[in-house]
Amino acid sequence: MISVQTDDFEIAKEYAQLRITAGDAGAIVTFTGLVREIYDHDNAAGEKIQSLFLEHYPGMTEKSLQTIVTRANDKWDLLATRVIHRVGVLQPSDQIVFVGTASAHRQNAFDAARFIMDFLKSEAPFWKKQVTESSTEWVESRQTDAEAIETWRQD
Repeated sequence: MISVQTDDFEIAKEYAQLRITAGDAGAIVTFTGLVREIYDHDNAAGEKIQSLFLEHYPGMTEKSLQTIVTRANDKWDLLATRVIHRVGVLQPSDQIVFVGTASAHRQNAFDAARFIMDFLKSEAPFWKKQVTESSTEWVESRQTDAEAIETWRQD
């Protein structure tokens, strides 16, 4: 299941639902991403982030996320997946993303969760604007994110 939402989420509740949906899982892997205090480490001034604004195109974003999850399910034998991505104005330390995968074996769950996160960072249509004391700027994609998905394409 996929959700794009402004509201926060409860990790324990999401885990419990994933466990119920998965049935006889041998492994459940979850990842929770947080808004960092200093989002852009290349920021010359080293300023702290006051807020991060995430924009998306409803419909297009959900379709993109579903494509990523479908690809993960095609690649690994998964019993259940859960992806939540928040949008709107977020503060440092707010939860921004949740990825949960369940399978009979831990390696499938770990690999699928990493795959989903790597593609979320690089291919999902989200735009991030960070606000500091002195500036407001759109966040560019990082080279490391592109490199991460390139390793999946070599498989």
